[in-house]
Amino acid sequence: MIVLGIDPGFGRVGYGVIDYTKNKYKVLEYGCITTPANSNFSKRLNKIESDLKEILSRYKIEAASIEDLYFNTNSKTAIKVAEARGVILNTLVNSNIDIYEYTPLQAKLAIVGYGRAEKTQVKDMVKKFLGLEQMPKLDDTTDALAIAICHTHNLRFNNFIK
Repeated sequence: MIVLGIDPGFGRVGYGVIDYTKNKYKVLEYGCITTPANSNFSKRLNKIESDLKEILSRYKIEAASIEDLYFNTNSKTAIKVAEARGVILNTLVNSNIDIYEYTPLQAKLAIVGYGRAEKTQVKDMVKKFLGLEQMPKLDDTTDALAIAICHTHNLRFNNFIK
Protein backbone atom coordinates (compact mmCIF):
# COMPACT_ATOMS: atom_id res chain seq x y z
CA MET A 1 0.00 0.00 0.00
CA ILE A 2 1.30 3.44 -0.91
CA VAL A 3 0.55 6.04 1.75
CA LEU A 4 1.03 9.79 1.62
CA GLY A 5 1.62 11.46 4.98
CA ILE A 6 1.05 15.20 5.28
CA ASP A 7 1.97 17.72 7.97
CA PRO A 8 -0.13 20.75 6.96
CA GLY A 9 1.03 24.34 7.03
CA PHE A 10 1.13 27.34 4.74
CA GLY A 11 4.83 28.22 4.79
CA ARG A 12 5.87 24.57 4.73
CA VAL A 13 3.80 21.48 4.05
CA GLY A 14 5.72 18.37 5.02
CA TYR A 15 5.01 15.27 2.98
CA GLY A 16 6.23 11.71 2.84
CA VAL A 17 5.30 8.92 0.46
CA ILE A 18 5.93 5.41 1.73
CA ASP A 19 5.23 1.93 0.42
CA TYR A 20 4.09 -0.48 3.09
CA THR A 21 3.99 -4.03 1.75
CA LYS A 22 4.18 -7.28 3.73
CA ASN A 23 5.05 -5.43 6.95
CA LYS A 24 8.04 -3.72 5.30
CA TYR A 25 8.53 -0.03 4.68
CA LYS A 26 10.11 1.63 1.69
CA VAL A 27 10.44 5.39 1.40
CA LEU A 28 9.49 6.58 -2.07
CA GLU A 29 9.83 10.33 -1.56
CA TYR A 30 9.73 12.98 1.13
CA GLY A 31 10.17 16.71 1.38
CA CYS A 32 8.43 20.01 1.95
CA ILE A 33 6.24 22.13 -0.23
CA THR A 34 7.41 25.65 0.56
CA THR A 35 5.78 28.96 -0.20
CA PRO A 36 7.48 32.36 -0.13
CA ALA A 37 6.65 34.34 3.01
CA ASN A 38 6.37 37.63 1.13
CA SER A 39 3.87 36.43 -1.48
CA ASN A 40 0.09 36.87 -1.50
CA PHE A 41 -1.62 34.29 0.72
CA SER A 42 -3.97 33.15 -2.07
CA LYS A 43 -0.95 32.50 -4.29
CA ARG A 44 0.64 30.50 -1.48
CA LEU A 45 -2.47 28.31 -1.28
CA ASN A 46 -2.44 27.88 -5.05
CA LYS A 47 1.21 26.78 -4.94
CA ILE A 48 0.40 24.20 -2.26
CA GLU A 49 -2.36 22.80 -4.46
CA SER A 50 -0.28 22.67 -7.65
CA ASP A 51 2.78 21.15 -5.93
CA LEU A 52 0.60 18.55 -4.19
CA LYS A 53 -1.01 17.62 -7.51
CA GLU A 54 2.48 17.15 -8.95
CA ILE A 55 3.41 14.77 -6.11
CA LEU A 56 0.13 12.86 -6.52
CA SER A 57 0.79 12.44 -10.25
CA ARG A 58 4.01 10.49 -9.55
CA TYR A 59 2.46 7.69 -7.48
CA LYS A 60 -0.62 5.52 -7.20
CA ILE A 61 -1.42 6.67 -3.68
CA GLU A 62 -3.98 4.49 -1.94
CA ALA A 63 -4.41 6.50 1.24
CA ALA A 64 -3.45 9.90 2.62
CA SER A 65 -2.95 10.50 6.29
CA ILE A 66 -2.90 14.08 7.50
CA GLU A 67 -2.17 15.58 10.86
CA ASP A 68 -5.22 16.93 12.62
CA LEU A 69 -4.78 20.49 13.85
CA TYR A 70 -4.41 21.51 17.44
CA PHE A 71 -3.71 25.10 18.42
CA ASN A 72 -3.94 26.68 21.82
CA THR A 73 -2.37 30.08 21.18
CA ASN A 74 -2.02 32.06 17.94
CA SER A 75 -5.47 32.05 16.33
CA LYS A 76 -4.30 34.06 13.28
CA THR A 77 -1.77 31.35 12.43
CA ALA A 78 -4.34 28.63 13.17
CA ILE A 79 -6.79 30.09 10.68
CA LYS A 80 -4.17 30.26 7.92
CA VAL A 81 -3.03 26.69 8.59
CA ALA A 82 -6.67 25.59 8.56
CA GLU A 83 -7.18 27.28 5.20
CA ALA A 84 -4.10 25.52 3.80
CA ARG A 85 -5.34 22.26 5.26
CA GLY A 86 -8.67 22.82 3.48
CA VAL A 87 -6.86 23.21 0.16
CA ILE A 88 -4.91 20.02 0.85
CA LEU A 89 -8.04 18.05 1.78
CA ASN A 90 -9.89 19.34 -1.28
CA THR A 91 -7.00 18.38 -3.56
CA LEU A 92 -6.94 14.86 -2.10
CA VAL A 93 -10.72 14.45 -2.37
CA ASN A 94 -10.66 15.63 -6.00
CA SER A 95 -7.95 13.01 -6.66
CA ASN A 96 -10.19 10.26 -5.20
CA ILE A 97 -7.76 9.44 -2.40
CA ASP A 98 -9.07 8.17 0.93
CA ILE A 99 -8.14 10.53 3.76
CA TYR A 100 -7.37 9.57 7.35
CA GLU A 101 -6.73 12.12 10.08
CA TYR A 102 -4.53 11.60 13.14
CA THR A 103 -3.59 13.83 16.02
CA PRO A 104 0.06 14.33 16.97
CA LEU A 105 -0.68 12.29 20.11
CA GLN A 106 -1.94 9.36 18.01
CA ALA A 107 1.13 9.53 15.77
CA LYS A 108 3.52 9.57 18.73
CA LEU A 109 1.67 6.66 20.31
CA ALA A 110 1.91 4.64 17.07
CA ILE A 111 5.58 5.46 16.47
CA VAL A 112 7.07 5.50 19.97
CA GLY A 113 4.40 3.83 22.08
CA TYR A 114 3.96 6.95 24.19
CA GLY A 115 1.66 9.83 23.22
CA ARG A 116 3.77 12.48 24.95
CA ALA A 117 7.06 11.42 23.34
CA GLU A 118 9.70 14.05 22.56
CA LYS A 119 10.51 15.08 18.96
CA THR A 120 13.89 13.34 19.16
CA GLN A 121 12.23 10.05 20.12
CA VAL A 122 9.85 10.31 17.16
CA LYS A 123 12.73 11.14 14.80
CA ASP A 124 14.75 8.16 16.00
CA MET A 125 11.84 5.76 15.52
CA VAL A 126 10.91 7.15 12.09
CA LYS A 127 14.54 6.67 11.05
CA LYS A 128 14.48 3.11 12.37
CA PHE A 129 11.11 2.14 10.83
CA LEU A 130 12.06 3.49 7.41
CA GLY A 131 15.72 2.45 7.43
CA LEU A 132 16.93 5.98 6.74
CA GLU A 133 20.64 6.69 6.99
CA GLN A 134 19.93 10.22 8.11
CA MET A 135 16.84 12.15 9.05
CA PRO A 136 15.25 14.83 6.91
CA LYS A 137 16.39 18.31 7.92
CA LEU A 138 12.92 19.71 8.57
CA ASP A 139 10.59 18.57 11.35
CA ASP A 140 7.65 19.04 8.97
CA THR A 141 8.97 16.21 6.81
CA THR A 142 9.64 13.93 9.77
CA ASP A 143 6.13 14.61 11.07
CA ALA A 144 4.65 13.74 7.67
CA LEU A 145 6.55 10.43 7.58
CA ALA A 146 5.40 9.72 11.14
CA ILE A 147 1.76 10.37 10.16
CA ALA A 148 2.13 7.95 7.21
CA ILE A 149 3.59 5.26 9.50
CA CYS A 150 0.80 5.94 12.00
CA HIS A 151 -1.74 5.09 9.33
CA THR A 152 -0.08 1.75 8.56
CA HIS A 153 -0.10 0.89 12.28
CA ASN A 154 -3.78 1.81 12.45
CA LEU A 155 -4.51 -0.47 9.49
CA ARG A 156 -2.60 -3.37 11.05
CA PHE A 157 -4.39 -2.94 14.36
CA ASN A 158 -7.85 -2.67 12.77
CA ASN A 159 -7.23 -5.71 10.54
CA PHE A 160 -5.98 -7.66 13.55
CA ILE A 161 -9.07 -7.05 15.65
CA LYS A 162 -11.59 -7.86 12.90
